[in-house]
Amino acid sequence: MNPSKLQLTPTDIHDVFVVEPKVFGDERGWFTESFNAIDFANAIGSNISFVQDNHSFSRQWTLRGLHYQLEQTQGKLVRVVSGSVFDVAVDIRQDSPTYGKWVGVELSAENHKQLWIPPGLAHGFLVLSETAEFLYKTTDYYLPKSEACLLWNDQTVGIKWPLPAGISPNMNAKDAAGLSWDAAPKF
Repeated sequence: MNPSKLQLTPTDIHDVFVVEPKVFGDERGWFTESFNAIDFANAIGSNISFVQDNHSFSRQWTLRGLHYQLEQTQGKLVRVVSGSVFDVAVDIRQDSPTYGKWVGVELSAENHKQLWIPPGLAHGFLVLSETAEFLYKTTDYYLPKSEACLLWNDQTVGIKWPLPAGISPNMNAKDAAGLSWDAAPKF
């Protein structure tokens, strides 16, 4: 890895990293190489193949997640290209030293940070800005029949979402009906 191109910062969850590509700027604006397969593989110590790119647009206080797939599990490299989100990963790998823990990172168009979430974690995000565009690469294809959803506000997990007092998140019925920690299937 060329350390001047990519910085990797470990989080409190085993194998989850904040990825910061080098941003080159001047009076004209800026440029960044948002993904380079060789640099990424060297940085995380594994050759990862991405097969699908997804792009979502959401309004403020929209909460999406906490999603995962039981088959065709997906690793995700996530980033924001407009606005900002509070991005969350929950470790549901029973053999992991950080099983049951969660991490949250603010990702924004301004900070250029990305989050690498390996397979075996539940993932979701809360939109902090007026709107946000969220992009993510996945290591396997989406398989609707294998999707599971962990309840966003499960007391056992205890995620501290940065919601202002009196604000409830906007979410679809599927996410609002997520499974409790005890009921959710694990890896």
